[in-house]
Amino acid sequence: MTVKSREANPWGKRKLFTVEQANAALPLVRAITADLARLSCDVIERRERLSALLAGRERSAPDLYGEELAHVDEELKRDSERLQEYVEELRELGVDPKNGPDGLVDFPAVIDGRKVYLCWKLGEPEVLHWHEVDAGFLGRQSLTADIATASGALEGSGGGVDLHGLDESSN
Repeated sequence: MTVKSREANPWGKRKLFTVEQANAALPLVRAITADLARLSCDVIERRERLSALLAGRERSAPDLYGEELAHVDEELKRDSERLQEYVEELRELGVDPKNGPDGLVDFPAVIDGRKVYLCWKLGEPEVLHWHEVDAGFLGRQSLTADIATASGALEGSGGGVDLHGLDESSN
């Protein structure tokens, strides 16, 4: 499969990534995603505990722990805002965070004129997979797999996936 640098960008003005560009961006993406995953797991756990503590309690009735629970709720709100900041940082880099706790990140790309995502998960050494836009994580495929027979559209490659650069500046 080939991405040509002179093709129109079907993603519009979005930055598109080659495998090489995605892997070059990984040090920063990995750091932000690690923070996002860690804080996401923590916030989810604390929200579940808070919900359990608040279950059956009257919020308007004064009680011994009301002030402490309100403080915990405020901390959760601040941490939720921080999570959103991590998401925005990743989006500013041109990538799409898909699942905070699992550290899933998609890099927009074009293969054979089709919108696709290069797919990476926290803990993987580099970007090694891709998937159709509507397929999601479960539909991801190896970039090194021989998919010539499935696509019938490999141009000038030796049977593997051949992705060449295209970003919004090359239109």
